[in-house]
Amino acid sequence: MDTNAIRDPRRWWILIVLCLSTLVLVIDNFVLAVAVPPLAEDLGASAQDIQWILDSYILVFAGLLLTSGSLADRFGRRRVMIIGLALFGLASLGATLAANPGEMIAARAVMGVGGALVLPSTLSILITVFDETERRKAMSAWSAASVLGLVGGPVLGGVLIAHFWWGAAFLINIPVAVVAIIAALVLMPESKGPWTKPDVPGALLSAVGMTALVWTIIEFPKGGFDHASTLITLAIAVLSIVGFVIWEKRVEHPMVPLNLFRNRDFAGGSLSLTLVQVANGGLLLVLTQYLQFVLGYSPTKAGLSFIPMMIASILFNALGAALGTKIGNRTLAVTGMLISTAGLVLLANLSADSGFGMLALALVILGAGAGMAQPAAVSALMGAVPHEQAGVGSALNDTIQQAGAALGIAVLGSILSSTFTGAMPDSAPEAARNSIGDALAVAASTGDSALIGTAREAFSTAMSASFLAGAAGIFAAAVLALFVMRNRKTEAPVTEADELVNAQ
Repeated sequence: MDTNAIRDPRRWWILIVLCLSTLVLVIDNFVLAVAVPPLAEDLGASAQDIQWILDSYILVFAGLLLTSGSLADRFGRRRVMIIGLALFGLASLGATLAANPGEMIAARAVMGVGGALVLPSTLSILITVFDETERRKAMSAWSAASVLGLVGGPVLGGVLIAHFWWGAAFLINIPVAVVAIIAALVLMPESKGPWTKPDVPGALLSAVGMTALVWTIIEFPKGGFDHASTLITLAIAVLSIVGFVIWEKRVEHPMVPLNLFRNRDFAGGSLSLTLVQVANGGLLLVLTQYLQFVLGYSPTKAGLSFIPMMIASILFNALGAALGTKIGNRTLAVTGMLISTAGLVLLANLSADSGFGMLALALVILGAGAGMAQPAAVSALMGAVPHEQAGVGSALNDTIQQAGAALGIAVLGSILSSTFTGAMPDSAPEAARNSIGDALAVAASTGDSALIGTAREAFSTAMSASFLAGAAGIFAAAVLALFVMRNRKTEAPVTEADELVNAQ
């Protein structure tokens, strides 16, 4: 049976399940950002413990994405997604029951395994269920679910923690995972590519390489290359990734089809999205600090402030789906990236005295650009992936973007930190020169009200530098997409048929 020849009558219900599965992953990460302070206090977690609670998920997630995508293609995308949802739900339950930081770190690591199994499967199922005439609309809805989770996570987290306890941030995952599993069993057809011999060396090299790379990116801002551990993990990352590429070119049945990068749409879409993720990686990190430390917003109010961006992104997602068939992926992606660049430039002009109006306008522009660009770029690159390699193609895209996001957090965070320190006057206490949080704590303990204003001005200066760097990154992504991507108005036809098996 060929899903492109006969449209599945349940495909739009299937899309809801895919969006729900994606939503629970995105929401969880941003709910946790709000839950960390009460969680740390209750579990007695040190600063190092908190770092591991946050990083254990992303390290496991990034390290296993490629392997998970390959497993989905071999053993069944629905099967792998259901296993991932079950693991994610069980680990969420374990997190709510955690009595110490060690148990919480272990639960987060297992959640990372579940998330790595779920995310590539959702996009690969989407491109096998929807044909090229409907795929753009489906991808726009899938992207909108991610945006909803991105913005809704901090809001939901603030509400849950205000009315219940930090464990509710994890408990909410369980019913969503259960509903998604049941719906997948009832609605989804199973799909997989033709069987090939498992590429165990490739899986090991990719897992080690990506884990080491993300760990290096996370640790670099803390001490640069002066720390021997950073140099060691960087060396492991480079050797593993180079070894992976060499192995994949030589092995008869590679886990990752590197020849995908010869396709201009896949290469241009992937690399452009990576630059966009580098630019956007630190956006929430920087803006949430601005809203809470500079403007004095509560965590819940800070989360609600992102609603204009969410609405604009969803609306322009729909507009992009309608226009994409007329003007093409490249035109839509480049236009969206240029609009996003303008939004970041406007954000860079915010000051300690700016009102919400200017912030909302900048977020609307940023959301509009992202809503147009991301689905077009994803549609272009996934349209270049043969159906039998949908899982690993999706995972390759996810992996590149995860590395870009981690790099963005590290780079923009480093720019923010160094510029803040440089903008603080020499007369400021040494303890107040590291971050605005430290500066406000020193001001509160000493009663130095002047230090509060100085710190807020310094942070606004540092934030502007970070956002201008982000704007340069997205502008570079637009230029890359303009010269590399082709302006297809529909996805490229896929020449190899997908092998579908019915669930028993």
